Amino acid sequence: MAKQKTIFMCAQCGHEVGRWLGRCPGCKAFNSFEEMQAEAKKGAAIAARAPRVSAAPTHITQVVSLEDGKTPTGITELDRVLSGGIVGGSLILVGGEPGIGKSTLLLQICKEMRINEPILYISGEESLAQIKLRADRLKCAAHNLSLLAETDLGNISRAIDQTAPGLVIIDSIQTMLNEDHSSAPGSIVQVRECTSFFMRLAKAQGISVIIVGHVTKEGSIAGPRILEHMVDAVLYFEGERQANYRLIRAVKNRFGATDEIGVFEMQEQGLVGIANPSEYMLTGRPIDAPGSVVTCTVEGSRPILTEVQALAAKTNFGHPRRVANGIDYNRMNMLLAMLEKRGGFNLAETDVYVNIAGGMRISEPALDLAAVAAIASSCLNKPVKPNVLIFGEAGLTGEARAVTGVQARIAEGAKLGFAEAIVPQGNLKGLKAPDGIRVFGVSNIGEMIRLMFS
Repeated sequence: MAKQKTIFMCAQCGHEVGRWLGRCPGCKAFNSFEEMQAEAKKGAAIAARAPRVSAAPTHITQVVSLEDGKTPTGITELDRVLSGGIVGGSLILVGGEPGIGKSTLLLQICKEMRINEPILYISGEESLAQIKLRADRLKCAAHNLSLLAETDLGNISRAIDQTAPGLVIIDSIQTMLNEDHSSAPGSIVQVRECTSFFMRLAKAQGISVIIVGHVTKEGSIAGPRILEHMVDAVLYFEGERQANYRLIRAVKNRFGATDEIGVFEMQEQGLVGIANPSEYMLTGRPIDAPGSVVTCTVEGSRPILTEVQALAAKTNFGHPRRVANGIDYNRMNMLLAMLEKRGGFNLAETDVYVNIAGGMRISEPALDLAAVAAIASSCLNKPVKPNVLIFGEAGLTGEARAVTGVQARIAEGAKLGFAEAIVPQGNLKGLKAPDGIRVFGVSNIGEMIRLMFS
């Protein structure tokens, strides 16, 4: 009997080599190779069932545009993330932690989406009775919804041919099995080949396909990184399971803008869109409390007011603690060093904790001035006026640098009753402040600290 040949495949990019390597030559990731048995060359019967697009070239003037081919899902916040709806023949990947609400959202899409074709919901994790129980609780028993509890691609392919659906939902891609490969479901090869099957199905027959992907403990979608390159859109479902709100973020979208977010609240009847997330995020904000500052971040095209909290306390150890929640840890350390060097604060014996209230994660530099203001307020034990909005980027020399979207940020603050806004001096040029709010420009953090306590 011939000895079974083994290969090593990178879990990040799918690169194959004949021996184990410490670093992948393709994506440069360390310790990413996994050992597996080499697949024998087969007829690829399952892949053949998915019709392939003709290789004949088509003149560009004869290609039908997809701009008018978007079908709204009926869920306003999700349509915002998808830039209007789902494009026919597109492949969408939805990732999120277990229990975050992915299956709930998909059933609500089945209920709200208005299409004439059938909708086929395929689950490899739950039985039909379990899906029906959730659908009854959410009142999502749509008239054109069919359910299938199956993991084998051969049976799934035949069910799709019989049903002729307009939308197929796969929950989840890690449970699907292609019998042409001997590896277990959820392995790198299975995830890659099953996704490739659904991609060819979507493009050849014009069927919209939504696949669910589990995430790793690092927060990325499980499987090779090539999985995200194969699909047309990648949506991440974020939020703390203990909190009521959820965020859907588009990190890739071939048919619209990226970095758009949709905000939902988890209620008994399912996920309910939040039309005014700024008001929701500021609910319960303390008044006249040191270390609390309101800033405005822009997610996609949407300005959202959030609260930045800071706590500075004398340390009991030799090295002060630094804890960041919702803000980049290295960015926070840089702001602390700049505040100590340029602002005259002694933080060498002070523990500093910075938190974005509500569990938001903010990466844009416009958060800098608000974080510095919150830390300074806690160190001085002086509250910032509750009706002041602060945003802007801070440089290492202590200067306040201009940011984008200042008009929309100030308008969002004025809509919620803020009377003053402290922004970088460079943003005042050409700015037309709305009625009811005064805008002050600062050139460095020293001016900002003096102004926010005056």
